Amino acid sequence: MTQPLDPSGLKIFTEARTFNAYEQKPIPDELIRELHALFKWGPTAVNCQPGRFVFLKSPEAKKRLLPLLSPGNVPKVESAAVTVIVAFDLKFYEELKIQWPAYDASAQYREDGLLAETTALRNSSLQGAYLIMAARSLGIDCGPMSGFDNAKVDAEFFPGGQVKSNFLLNLGWGQEGAYYPRGPRLDFDKAVRIL
Repeated sequence: MTQPLDPSGLKIFTEARTFNAYEQKPIPDELIRELHALFKWGPTAVNCQPGRFVFLKSPEAKKRLLPLLSPGNVPKVESAAVTVIVAFDLKFYEELKIQWPAYDASAQYREDGLLAETTALRNSSLQGAYLIMAARSLGIDCGPMSGFDNAKVDAEFFPGGQVKSNFLLNLGWGQEGAYYPRGPRLDFDKAVRIL
C-alpha cells in the first residue's frame, strides 16, 4: 500500500451517494460473501472485531424489521435488496485469544463492562464504515440509517442480550435520482487542526 489508488477509485468517496430507493435487483449470497472478504480486513482495536452483521434479504426477514422502523424508513427498507443490521457483540473479548495472539487482552474487557461496551460500539461503527466502503468499491449503493427502535430490534433479532444493534444499512442498486442533493461538507479550517 505504498502507491495511491488510481483517481477513479477515489470516487467511492467523492461521487457515491446515500440512496433512498433501489432497483428491484437481488444481491446474490456470493456477493455478500465477497463483501465480507473485503471489509473484514479493516483495523479494529487489538483486532477485536466486535461487529456482527445480519443481512436481511428475504421478505420474511424484512417483515420482522418493518414495524420497528421510523415510518420514513419503511419504504427504504422495502425497496433495498438487502438491509444489514450492523450490531456489536458485548462479549467480543471471548474471541481475542484467536484474534489477538500477541498477548491476552481479554481480561481488561471482561472486568470492565463499560470499557467493553464502548470498545464494541466504537469498533463496530468502524466495521460498518468498512462495509460501506467495500460495498461501494464493488459497485453496490448504500443507505446507512438510524431511525429505528434499538431495543425492539435487539429483542427481535438478538434476544440473548449479548449482541446489540448499532445502525442499519440498506444495500442495492440505487434508483437514479433517489437521493437528496449533496449536502455541503465542513471546510478544512472548521473540521481540522494541525498541531
